[in-house]
Amino acid sequence: MTAILGISGYYHDSAACLVIDGEIKSAVQEERFTRVRHDADFPTNAVKYCIESSGLKPDQIDYVVFYDKPFLKFDRILETYLAFAPKGFRSFSRSLPVWLKEKLFQKQVIAKALEPIFGELGDRLLFSEHHLSHAASAFFPSPFKDAAVLTMDGVGEWVTTSTSIGRGNTLETLNEIHFPHSLGLLYSAFTYYTGFKVNSGEYKVMGLAPYG
Repeated sequence: MTAILGISGYYHDSAACLVIDGEIKSAVQEERFTRVRHDADFPTNAVKYCIESSGLKPDQIDYVVFYDKPFLKFDRILETYLAFAPKGFRSFSRSLPVWLKEKLFQKQVIAKALEPIFGELGDRLLFSEHHLSHAASAFFPSPFKDAAVLTMDGVGEWVTTSTSIGRGNTLETLNEIHFPHSLGLLYSAFTYYTGFKVNSGEYKVMGLAPYG
């Protein structure tokens, strides 16, 4: 038996998902427990629920996987600020302390958050690239043995769009579009322009679109 716990957090809609031998056993967002819409905090309650509902003990979880790679994301943010310096310095000066204090050390932060549940995670804590996580969540639970996979969002680490081929238990990335070229960020820009909250109100813009 192979049990893998996937987690997302610190951005929006924190969640956890438990997969056992390739089958999703439980998946839930943190907001279901905290009643905070789009809760971005670490999904402690969601993690506990996934483990308890499975009947497994924490030491029976083989891997805990976070959906993003913080160092790659910081590389993109740093290069972007440098490319436009000195413009954007105010924004950079606000965001840098957060990165230096927490986000660059996210492995330690996550390990500490999970310590009351798992104790020492060690090598069981892994990180996946953002768009690979998207592609995997679409292909592996699907009924298809082979499939073309398209992912599109605002931005992950660098990637904003990717195409992959899924075969069996593997995913091969064929093409990628990198930041700043992003259909998702363009959509978010229009969401903000029309007065809605980014990473929240996009569905409202989509709903309004048919009305012209």
